[in-house]
Amino acid sequence: MSSIVSSPTFDAAAAVRPVSAMTRSDRVLLAIGFLMAALTLMPILALVVIAVQPTGEVWTHLLGTVLPSSLVTTGLLMLGVGAITLIVGVGTAWLVTMCRFPGRALFDWALLIPLAVPTYIIAYTYVEILDYTGPVQGALRALFGFKTSRDYWFPEIRSLGGAIFVMGFVLYPYVYLTTRASFLLQSACALDVSRTLGAGPMRLFFVVALPLARPAIVVGLSLALMECLNDIGAVTFFGVNTMTFSVYDTWIHRSSLAGAAQLACGMLAIVFLLLWAERYARRKQRFHITTSRYLALPSYQLTGPRAGLAILACALPVLLGFVLPAALLVDYASRRLDELFDPALMAAVGNSLVLSITAALLTVAIGILLTYAQRIQHNPATQLFGRVASIGYAIPGTVLAVGILIPLAAFDNFIDGFSRSVFGVGTGLLMLGSGAALIYAYMVRFLAVAHGQIEGGFGKVTPHLDMAARTLGRNSVRTLFEVHLPLIRPILLTAVLLAFVDCMKELPATILLRPFNFETLATTVYNAASREAFAEGAVPALVIVLVGLAPAVLLAWSSAQSFRGRKSARG
Repeated sequence: MSSIVSSPTFDAAAAVRPVSAMTRSDRVLLAIGFLMAALTLMPILALVVIAVQPTGEVWTHLLGTVLPSSLVTTGLLMLGVGAITLIVGVGTAWLVTMCRFPGRALFDWALLIPLAVPTYIIAYTYVEILDYTGPVQGALRALFGFKTSRDYWFPEIRSLGGAIFVMGFVLYPYVYLTTRASFLLQSACALDVSRTLGAGPMRLFFVVALPLARPAIVVGLSLALMECLNDIGAVTFFGVNTMTFSVYDTWIHRSSLAGAAQLACGMLAIVFLLLWAERYARRKQRFHITTSRYLALPSYQLTGPRAGLAILACALPVLLGFVLPAALLVDYASRRLDELFDPALMAAVGNSLVLSITAALLTVAIGILLTYAQRIQHNPATQLFGRVASIGYAIPGTVLAVGILIPLAAFDNFIDGFSRSVFGVGTGLLMLGSGAALIYAYMVRFLAVAHGQIEGGFGKVTPHLDMAARTLGRNSVRTLFEVHLPLIRPILLTAVLLAFVDCMKELPATILLRPFNFETLATTVYNAASREAFAEGAVPALVIVLVGLAPAVLLAWSSAQSFRGRKSARG
């Protein structure tokens, strides 16, 4: 009989050798892991150093006018987005997992598709759809004979409410994905016992399933809120002055890097508070299924009006989060097919591909080294490397850009001065002027994505293979290349793909760290929207969406495969 209890797990530390038995290759791998963790931590330390610099009257102005309003706005935005992602993500996860209704298999994977579209592109499309000149208000005027906007009331999309609506229906898949996985892993016996004791569907959901899924829900909600905090394109377009926008505005328009760093430190405090809340919420919760036998999860057959409501509840998020924006992009892009070979667009595509491919490959390589260092020497130091390297995803792009600028600028100036004094030739801005700063920012920001995937892959490789390889005379490096990497190749490909797409979509750090006259697909779309000419950015926006579909479909496929596998095992 299956039950949910704490159970011992196999300790991989027993399979690694003590420090005294470490080989030279072991020490090299650990040194590289330490270096990578230090590079991840450097922007945060630089941010603190910048923040303690004097700001003159700028900080007085920020403290008196900018900071209070941006804090309140950021709090309201996160509260609203959190509410939508919770309701939509948890509700749809329960429906597709525990209920049977027409179209459930379709919605099972389709509910993940909004992850393919960046929030800033969704924001631009909804302004086009719901603005005064858009098709919705145009249809209302034609239908009821209204002449001007004073003749009727329509909600303003360029507002805090509009930002909450857009981000909520783009970011809910984070909660849906983690919550649905938790529902699938819950014990069928525990749910069956609850039903035997007379618990109906609502009571079963709120009293049994929801408390068990709370850690997964908190993880998904934290990811969604961190993405919300990171956004700059949507909030700028909607005129919502969040902390992210204030950092950007203070740096670019007020020319105060120290003031921007101080605001960025405030944002970082919010991020760490979210991380602490996520860990605190699941500090004592450990659920293990102690049997390999699976029974079918209890499910409810929905018919008639209930089935219709379930279909509507699952279809609406997909419609609002992907179908309508994608349809508008296809319509706009189809009218501008002649721009496909425009030199500026081709240059932006080339820049995006070079940056994203380079950053993705380096990110995965670093993730492999960090994870393998943890595997060969399981101690607090290597575990700390992994934790430090993973915090980059929690750092908003604007905050990361502020922290990266100063150390890289100092490095560029040092190299330039050294080259002039020794060779009589200046090198210019090697890091900031070549795009290397962007690659560095992408690596720090998305290392957690690759590290998590790779760590899960290494975890599936039994430590006995390490011992067998070493018995046959293989050192750590040869064991890595001859044993581990071939076994986790599919996971590595997934990690590269996810990191690549995240780099392609990244906007905040790209805006602030790109070299002069250097455009990517994301900045091209942003520039077009800033000029109120979003139609001009439809083609690059559609390219970003099509590229983003790859990981969304991959996640949906793997999720569906997991569901079918568990269903088969339970049968």
